[in-house]
Amino acid sequence: MEKVVLKALVREGVGKSACKHLRKDGRIPAVVYKDGKRGLGIQVDNKDLWHALHTEAGENVIITMNISGGDKPAKKTVIVKDIQVDPINEKFLHVDFKEISLKDKLKVKVPVIVKGEAAGVKEEEGVLSQILWEIEVECLPTEIPEHIEVHVEDLHINDSIHVRDIKIEGNIQVLDDPEQPVVTVSPPMKEEEEVVAEVPGEEAEEPEVIKKGKKEEEEAPEEEAAGGAGGGREEAES
Repeated sequence: MEKVVLKALVREGVGKSACKHLRKDGRIPAVVYKDGKRGLGIQVDNKDLWHALHTEAGENVIITMNISGGDKPAKKTVIVKDIQVDPINEKFLHVDFKEISLKDKLKVKVPVIVKGEAAGVKEEEGVLSQILWEIEVECLPTEIPEHIEVHVEDLHINDSIHVRDIKIEGNIQVLDDPEQPVVTVSPPMKEEEEVVAEVPGEEAEEPEVIKKGKKEEEEAPEEEAAGGAGGGREEAES
C-alpha cells in the first residue's frame, strides 16, 4: 500500500464563511477523527490533497499527516473517511480523515477492475454487466489492496462471477455477501417485433351487422305501408 506525506495546519475559524474563505485561498477545510471522539479541525492545501488522492491507492491511501499550528506539532497516520465534492466543478469542499494504527485492522472498500474479454461477449454476442464496483474487506492498513482484479475470459452466456469466487492473497477478509454477483454475461438483446393477432370470429361478425342493417332497410317499407294503411282508416273513421 502506497503511503504519502501531507502537511496540515490547525484550523481556527469555523462556519460556512470561514470555510468559504479557506477555499478561496486554495485550502480545504478538514477534520481528523479518532475512535468516534471529537475531531480536530485542520486545513490542507488543495493541490497537495489532490496529489495525495491520485496515487494508485486512490482514496485508500495511507497518509502521514504532519500537523502544525496547535499547541505543539503532531504527526498522525490517517486514511480518508469521507470527501465532499462540488457536483458542478468537482472541486474539493471538505474532507474527513480517520486516524488509524498500522497494527489494527480496519474495514475499507476496494475498487473492482474487470480484466479480459469474456468468451460470451467475443464469440456469442452476449452482454457483460458489472454489478459490483467495490468490495468491502477487513485487513491491516498496510495490506489494503489497491484494487481487486476479476478475470472474465472464461465467462459464457448466463455465466457469472460471485463474491465467493474471488480469491485475495494475504490475511484479508471479504465482508460482502458471498452470493452477490460481481459480473455476469447475459444473452444478446433481441428487438421485439410487433405482431397483430387476428381475433377469430371478427370477420364473421361484420357480415351479420351488414345483414342486419339490410334487413331493417327491407322491413322499413312494410312498416311504412302498414302505418299508411292505418292512417287511411283513421281518416276514414273520422
